[in-house]
Amino acid sequence: MTFRGTFEHSLDAKHRLTIPAKFRAALADGVVLAPYAELPGAPRTLAIWTPQGFDEFMAESVGGRNPAETDVRKLKRFYFNNSADVELDNAHRVMIPTHLMDYASLDKEVTVTGSGECLEVWDRAQHKTNLQALLTEIPDLTAALGHTA
Repeated sequence: MTFRGTFEHSLDAKHRLTIPAKFRAALADGVVLAPYAELPGAPRTLAIWTPQGFDEFMAESVGGRNPAETDVRKLKRFYFNNSADVELDNAHRVMIPTHLMDYASLDKEVTVTGSGECLEVWDRAQHKTNLQALLTEIPDLTAALGHTA
């Protein structure tokens, strides 16, 4: 499944997030919650993966390199140590562990965005700030990839 769209949600007092209805079937067999890191200075978000999607992401991230390499071990430690396997409850919610709430600076008001291979959960204010910055970068990004905007 390709995850698309933007959805505003509120976390409850137990840090539970209701999964948008259109994605519930894709996540019915399990969910991996993981930090989502990009380049230094980029905003931190929480990623919601299918188990298969997370495994494919990890395989692509290390690109067939020697699993004993220091950088590969560090990357695997970061993702595997900080991810969590969870299930949707009867109300189609996932509980976000405190360490992932802290990592992504999440509070009650969040924005859930489709990012193709996964969903991302943003602090709502951070999402708005990031979106405004991204809008100014789109022409340069598309040009760098050989396209015109």
